Amino acid sequence: MNSNAFRMPARRVAVTAAAAALAAGPATLAGAGQAHATDDRGRAGAVVLRTGLDVSLLDKTAGVPLAVSLNEVRAPRSAEKTTLTAKLDGVEGGRPFTVLGAEVARASAIVTEEKAEGSVHLAHAKVHLPGLPLLSLIEVDQVTAKAVCAVGGKPVASADPLGAVTVLGKRTTLTAGGITEVKVPGVGEVRLDLTSLRTTSRTAAATALELKVSVNPLQLNVADVEGTVTLAEATCKSPAAAAAPTEPAAEVEPQGAPAEEANLAETGGSSATPYVAAGAVALLVAGGGAFAMARRRR
Repeated sequence: MNSNAFRMPARRVAVTAAAAALAAGPATLAGAGQAHATDDRGRAGAVVLRTGLDVSLLDKTAGVPLAVSLNEVRAPRSAEKTTLTAKLDGVEGGRPFTVLGAEVARASAIVTEEKAEGSVHLAHAKVHLPGLPLLSLIEVDQVTAKAVCAVGGKPVASADPLGAVTVLGKRTTLTAGGITEVKVPGVGEVRLDLTSLRTTSRTAAATALELKVSVNPLQLNVADVEGTVTLAEATCKSPAAAAAPTEPAAEVEPQGAPAEEANLAETGGSSATPYVAAGAVALLVAGGGAFAMARRRR
């Protein structure tokens, strides 16, 4: 039988083995020692005032929304604007009206590698509703809120309305951690939720005051105002703890002839050289096997 019949398949086997060795080497190297990092630097936010109100007008069946905020920031930012005005079609002849005025209205959000922190400070502030130009919804001396989330620590949330609070012209005593209701005949009612604090393993949120409003001014073309008003809210989420660095797999030193390796480096041997050598070895092994099989056949 012609020995070429055995040599041709043997050559194909050798070529296939060499190609596999060359392809597998770099792939294996690329997979070793890789690490995937998550970009989680933490978050912080703060807002002095936020409204979500629906205003019904006397001359319209549909309501118009009043959704505004003062000094709402996300890290890294701060704001100290002390007045918020808004304008609604059909209210006060379309002129701007003051929603909030304060001596101090500061919001700050900071994120570093160690912690995330949101904070709010509001002092001597008055909040107004459309349709009630002379009567304040609420007046406060001081309100603070703070949320701190440190790496490796328990998140902390705190909020305090300090000093006197007046709601719809009535001086009000707030109930810590509870709900206070204020009703004014011919005007409406307000429910105040004092100091809402929420924490998890990595997050914190603090709200000093949340007001649920239902009033019927019947002034300035305003029939009803319903919705929520939030005063002093701070939030945070701690940055992810730094992962321990992973060391790449130790490189196996090739055995034998260091002099030849030095010569390869001097003549421009690249990182692919070991794979070329592996392919050559595979060719030699496959060729030797084919030769031995051919001799047995003879």
